[in-house]
This record gives sequence, C-alpha cells and structure tokens, in this order.
Amino acid sequence: MVYARRDVSTLTASERRRFVSALIEVKRRGEYDDFVRTHIQYFLPDGENGRRTAHMAPSFLPWHRKFLLDLEQALRRVDESVTVPYWDWTRDRAPTAVPWTEDLLGGTGRRTDRQVMTGPFAFRHGQWIIKEGITDAEYLMRDLGRSRDPIALPTAGDVEEALADPVYDTAPWNSTSVKGFRNKLEGWGPGQGAVSWRNHNLVHRWVGGHMVSGASVNDPVFWMHHAFVDLVWSRWQQRHRNTRYLPEKPPDPGGAQSGRVVARHERMPPWDVTPAELEDHSSVYRYA
Repeated sequence: MVYARRDVSTLTASERRRFVSALIEVKRRGEYDDFVRTHIQYFLPDGENGRRTAHMAPSFLPWHRKFLLDLEQALRRVDESVTVPYWDWTRDRAPTAVPWTEDLLGGTGRRTDRQVMTGPFAFRHGQWIIKEGITDAEYLMRDLGRSRDPIALPTAGDVEEALADPVYDTAPWNSTSVKGFRNKLEGWGPGQGAVSWRNHNLVHRWVGGHMVSGASVNDPVFWMHHAFVDLVWSRWQQRHRNTRYLPEKPPDPGGAQSGRVVARHERMPPWDVTPAELEDHSSVYRYA
C-alpha cells in the first residue's frame, strides 16, 4: 500500500511521539549508526579520487531517495504507522518553529559547546549518544541560524530558481555545474563561504553542529530536510514530465569525469539499484 509523507508541522502530538519513539528504537538497535557510517563513507567531494555518488554528482538526488527509503523501512519495522515527515524550510524558518519543539527535535545548542539541551535527543536522557561523529563529543550539537555570524534559510524563490531549470544536470557533473536542476538544488554556488551556499547546502549550514559534516545524519533533522529535498525533486519531475536523469550514458573514457559519475542505468553504490529505477516513487509513497 502506498503511504504518505506529510509536512512535519501537520503532525498530531501522537504522531510526533510515534516518530520520535521509532527513531530512538532504531538507534537502540544499533541500526541508526549504520546509516551515519554509510553517509560518512560516501561523503566524497570533487577533489578526491573515486566515484562520487552521494554528493557533488548527478546521483545526489536518487542516492538520498534510496537512503531515505532505507531509514523509513527501519522505522516502519518498529511502527508501521510512521513515515518520514518533511520540513519545509521555506516556510517554517524560525529557530523556535516546528520541528524545533520540545516534543519533537528540541532546539538549538547551548552557547558554550553547542550541545542540544532540550527535547528527546538531548544527551541527558541517555537515548541519543553520538558514536560516529566529527569530534569525540557524545552529545548532539546544533547552532540554529549560526549565532555568531547569522545566516538565513533559503526562500521559496531560491527553490523556484532550481525548479525552473528544465535540465536535470549538465557537464562537468559536479559542484561547478552552472546549469541544471540538481546542482541548483544541492546548492553549490560560485565564490567562497556563505555566498556560495544555496538551498540544500545552506540548510545544513543554518542548522550547524553535526549537520555541517559527513556525520550530519546524527541529527534527526537530516531526514526531514532530505524528505523536503526529495519533495522538491518530485515537483520538478511533475513540472518537467519529458525530462529524465542525466547523464543518460557514462562520460567518455579518459575524460575528467570518467568512472566518477553514475549514469542513469548504472548501479549506484552501495546498492544494487540504478538512478532510473528510483525516478518514480509513486508505487511506494506520495507527498501529502
């Protein structure tokens, strides 16, 4: 049966409790840290050798679609009523808005060490210990809005700029691609620092703490954020119905991107699945 992913702001108190409880149980079982390790392993930037699948590449969107599905299946093995809600950061923009509430994800970190002190994922509860992190700290860290040098979340206009591009991706198929929906949504822009962050990337920076590294999965907001990114991809597919994932074929042998980019019908590590097989999610889930 097709299930629905909903806006996190529409969840009832009971639905919030069920989602949080399922996450904590997946963590208790040891499965959650496997997701963290996988994301760290595939957090491969342009400058490193090897095939890029999760970031700075055309497969950014199908890779995270599959990653989300795997987490969602783990949650539903705990409680079949649970799905991953999405956080629309173009609308719920304040550090005190949903999902940063006491009964859901808690709020920002304290000023001294960015440790999250509120909500069910606070270290003091003993249910969310960081085992695969960017530091030796065992507590979850956040810095919502980047307090010392404030930045703002992307706007609906920023998302529309990506949605309006009718081409999925373009050469050189990495973070420097000027045109193409994928890179505009992933958010690699020209320049250095804050001026270069767009959409998906800017949200990671706005949340701060663990969300600014390959260990970003340690923050449960990762899934809500990527569910919204996936929703935007779904909207792009509906708007541009005659377009598909690119590249259709692997880059030419001997070129700079040879062996580094996953073509539409190639296997996408670490799974035995292709981007083409992940383009249509309508038989599994829909967005409400």
